[in-house]
Amino acid sequence: MPHRRTAFFISDRTGITAEMLGHSLLTQFEGIEFKRVTLPFIDSPEKAAQVAERIRQTAEQDQIRPLVFSTIVNEAIRHLIHIDCALTLDFFEVFISPLEAELAMESSHTVGRSHGIQNFQEYNQRIEAVNYAMSHDDGMKPDLAEADIILVGVSRSGKTPTCLYLALQYGIKAANYPLTPEDFGKPTLPKLLHPYKHKLFGLTISPERLQQIRSERKPDSRYAALDTCRFEIQEAEALMRNAGVTYLNTTSKSIEELASTILHKANLARRIY
Repeated sequence: MPHRRTAFFISDRTGITAEMLGHSLLTQFEGIEFKRVTLPFIDSPEKAAQVAERIRQTAEQDQIRPLVFSTIVNEAIRHLIHIDCALTLDFFEVFISPLEAELAMESSHTVGRSHGIQNFQEYNQRIEAVNYAMSHDDGMKPDLAEADIILVGVSRSGKTPTCLYLALQYGIKAANYPLTPEDFGKPTLPKLLHPYKHKLFGLTISPERLQQIRSERKPDSRYAALDTCRFEIQEAEALMRNAGVTYLNTTSKSIEELASTILHKANLARRIY
C-alpha cells in the first residue's frame, strides 16, 4: 500500500465543506500521508478545465490516482473534473439525489448556501458571540450576566480558543476566567464568579503539556516551570471539585471536540448551524 497520496478538495465556494467532509474520511486511514490541496471558487468551465489538467499532472507525477473531494453544485462544471485518472468523491451526487427522491422535490442547486450569509439573524449572532468572547477573555470584563457559559482554568489550559470556537461555530456567548495562585487555598470560588456558578465549566490539562505550552510563551520562567504547573493544576482541580464545577481535560482533545463536549454536557442550545 502506498504511504503518500494527494487529496484535492474542490469547491465552487470556500472549500470548507469539502475539506471538513474529506478530512473526516481521510482520518480513518492511518499510515498514509496525505498531501492536501484545496482549490476554492472553481465556478466556471475554464477553471474546472484547469483543475482537471492539474489533477492529471499530479496523477502522472505521483504514479497513482489522486483523491478528489468535490462539493461543486453546477452539474456541468462538476462533471469536468470527473476524470479517469482520479478517484472523485462527489458529495452532491452522493447525497443530493437520494434526498431529492425522498423529499419528492428538486434541490435549489444554489451555490454558497452552506457558508453564505443567508440568515442575517444567525450571522449577527455569530458576530456578537465572537465580539463577546474577545471582550470577556481572561476575566477582562466583570459583567458576566450575558454569558451563556464561563470557562475557568489555569492560564494556557485552552480557555480562549475554546471560547472563540464556541462563538464562531455555535453562536455561544462564552467568557473565560483564569484561576491564579491568588484563588488557591480558599474554600470558595473567586467572589466575581459566585453569582454565576451555574454557568461555570472548567478546563484542566496535564502538567507536562502545560509546561510545554507555557515554555513556548515564556521559556525558562517560573511561570513555565513543571513544579509550578503541577501546583496550579492540582489546586485548580481541587477548587473546581469542591465547588462542584464540571471540568474536562484538554490534553489530548481538539478544540472541536472540546467545544462539542461542552455544548452537550452544559446543555447549551446552539444558535447557528
